[in-house]
Amino acid sequence: MAGRKKGIGWRARALGALLLAALLAAGWGWWRLQHWTPEAAEYPDQGAEVGAADVVVRFDTLKALGATFAYLDASDGTRRDAAFATNFANARAAGLKVGAVHRFDPCKMADGQSANFVVVVPRRKDLLPPAVALDRTADDCPSRVSDAQVESELMTLINQIEAHSGKPAILQVSRTFEQRYGLASRIERNLWVVGTFARPTYTSRPWLLWTANRKLMTPAADQPLRWVVVRP
Repeated sequence: MAGRKKGIGWRARALGALLLAALLAAGWGWWRLQHWTPEAAEYPDQGAEVGAADVVVRFDTLKALGATFAYLDASDGTRRDAAFATNFANARAAGLKVGAVHRFDPCKMADGQSANFVVVVPRRKDLLPPAVALDRTADDCPSRVSDAQVESELMTLINQIEAHSGKPAILQVSRTFEQRYGLASRIERNLWVVGTFARPTYTSRPWLLWTANRKLMTPAADQPLRWVVVRP
């Protein structure tokens, strides 16, 4: 009986040690992922996407960390990002190149969406090309919106934003949106893909920008930031 108890005790200790090692490994992996960015030697041009949800961002610290640009959320559907003006001024003061992002709402008409972007984003030659974020689908809209309507309103929005900025837009296409509509192959614009750590392969043609870490912890903010790299 004593030998049996000793055997059970040994196995319990061994199992506990294995569980502890697994927890430590998982914890280390999680910490590493939160602080991971692609190698600067491979992607020398790196930056962040910033919006109102990111609260206070210290752009001078962001630049010191190696960022060369910041894409700022300017509008979301028919809503304006309340932090855009402040972020715009602070990012430029820190010496970062700046671009603006509109988040497309397939449930809304293009005119109301582009109007917000035009009001918020100044027309300046030194701005980076505008970006249109495509994430939400029309499946949850209050009224039915056909795939053809989504594509039509999106093209209208793109044309209106490009007319204001004077530059071709970049399409930030999520995996969900691309799998639902497959527009990346039909709309000839530079692509921006999203996927932490692993290089995304869900678009049928090469991408220009990659959100390589959606929750990067840095001294530049008290909350995670979206870290973006440019394909060399």
